[in-house]
Amino acid sequence: MTKELKQYINGQWVESSDPKKLNIINPATQEVIARAAKATKEETEETIKIAKRTFESGVWSDRSPQERAAVLVQIADKLQENIDELTELEVQNNGKTRREARSDAEEAANTFRYYAGLLNIPNDQAYEASEDMQTLIVKEPIGVAGLIVPWNFPLLMSVWKIAPALAAGNSILLKPAEITPMTAVKVFELIDESDLPKGVANLLMGSGSVVGQTIAESDDVDVVSFTGSTGVGRHIMQAATGNMKKVSLELGGKSPNIIFDDADLETAVDYSLFGIFMGSGQVCSSGSRILVQEGIYDEFVEKYVEKAKGIRVGPGNDKQSQMGAIVSEKHFESILEYIRIGKEEGANLAQGGNRIKKDGLEKGFFIEPTVFTHVTSDMRIVREEIFGPVVTIQKFKNEEEAIKIANDTVFGLAGAVFSTDQNKALRVIKKVRAGITWVNAYHLTNIQAPWGGYKQSGIGRSLGTYGLGEYQETKQININLSPKPIHWFE
Repeated sequence: MTKELKQYINGQWVESSDPKKLNIINPATQEVIARAAKATKEETEETIKIAKRTFESGVWSDRSPQERAAVLVQIADKLQENIDELTELEVQNNGKTRREARSDAEEAANTFRYYAGLLNIPNDQAYEASEDMQTLIVKEPIGVAGLIVPWNFPLLMSVWKIAPALAAGNSILLKPAEITPMTAVKVFELIDESDLPKGVANLLMGSGSVVGQTIAESDDVDVVSFTGSTGVGRHIMQAATGNMKKVSLELGGKSPNIIFDDADLETAVDYSLFGIFMGSGQVCSSGSRILVQEGIYDEFVEKYVEKAKGIRVGPGNDKQSQMGAIVSEKHFESILEYIRIGKEEGANLAQGGNRIKKDGLEKGFFIEPTVFTHVTSDMRIVREEIFGPVVTIQKFKNEEEAIKIANDTVFGLAGAVFSTDQNKALRVIKKVRAGITWVNAYHLTNIQAPWGGYKQSGIGRSLGTYGLGEYQETKQININLSPKPIHWFE
C-alpha cells in the first residue's frame, strides 16, 4: 500500500491545500512507494509565523540547557529504537545499500546524543575589563531556523541540522528534498512522541522554488541552513539578503585525492575506490579527481580499474550489493550525459560508462563504476561536479604540480594525500585549499569535527561546537560594579 505523507505543523499532521501530490519512487525499481504533500507559499508563510510565535513564547527557547538536553536524549533513544525502519526507508527512497543506510541511521542517533552532551558543557565567558567592569559573553538562540536538506543523505543531513538547531533553543522549519522525504517524516513522527513542545519543530514538503524560496526570503526566518548544489546555494544567499539573515551553506565539491609514488599502493587504491564509489558517488565530499604521480600511474590505474570492475552494483535491499542506485531518473540522465561529454573530450574510458540492464536491474537507475584516465585539467569532467560514480585519474610530476592541480578548482570541500612520508603528506595537505582533509584515508570523519568547505563549497560549518554556533547569537553583557556618574560632559 502506497504511504501518504503529510506535513507536520504546530504539532499536527496535516494535508496541504494543494491537492496535487508528488509521487515518491524507489530508484532501484521505479515503483511508487509514497505520495507526498506539496506545501504552498501561503502554508509556508503561516508555518514560519507559528515557529516565530513559538520561539517568542519561550516555551523552548527559555528552557535551561539541561532541560533541552533531556529532550534531545529522548529523541536519540527513539531513533535508536527505530534503526531498522529508518534503514529500510532510506534504502527504499534513496537507493543506498543497506550497510550505508544503517550507518547513517546510527550516526543520526549519535548526533542527537552528542549535542545533548554538548549542552552540559558551559561555553559562556567572563572577563574583568577593568576594576569596576565585568564583561560576560553569552550564547543565545538565534530565533527561527529554516533547514533545507538534500536528497543524497536525507536522514543524516536532516539530523545534522535539526539536532544543533534545537540544542541551541531555536524553533525550526525543515524542508527535505522533494524526492526523498520519507526518513524526515519518520524523524518527525519520533519527535512528536518526545517532550518537545508543539510548534517548535515543523516539517514542510514541496519544491525548492516555493518552500525553499519562501524560507530564504522570509523576514521572520533568522537563519537558513542549506546543503546542496552551489548554484542553488548562491540563489539562497541572494534571497536571504532581505533581512540580512544568517546563512550557512554546504555546497558542491570536486575534491582532489593525491597519490604519491611512495604511497602504500594497496591502501591508496582501496581508499580511492571508497572515496568515489561510496554512495554511488552522490556525496559532496567524494574524491572525484584522483591525482597520481607519474612513477606509479600505470600500475595504480591497472589495479584501480580491476578493483572497480569487481564492485557489485544492485538494489540496496540485496545484501550482496556494494553500490546502489542513482537517486532519480533526472540525475541518472545527467550522469550519463557527463560520461558522453568525457568521451567527446578525448578522455580514455578505462572502465564502465554504461547503464546496467542485466541481472534484473533494467528497471532501476544503475550505472557501472566509471573510470576516465589520461585526462587534462581543462576537461569538463575534471572541472564540473558530476555527483555520480564517475572518477578521473590524472598524472602529475612532482609535489609542486600536485598542489597546483589540486587547487585548480572553484571548489574547496575535501581532499586527501597518500604517502608514507608523513612530513611530505602533512606539508602537501596543508597546501590543499579545502575544509575537510585526510592523510592516508578518505571519508572517515566524526561528529565532533567541523564539516564545511572553502571557496564555492560553502559558508559556515556543520557538526562539532562550530555546528552549534551556526544557530546561536553571541552577546556581550557589560556590568558596572560601581555605578556612579561618568561626568563625560563636565
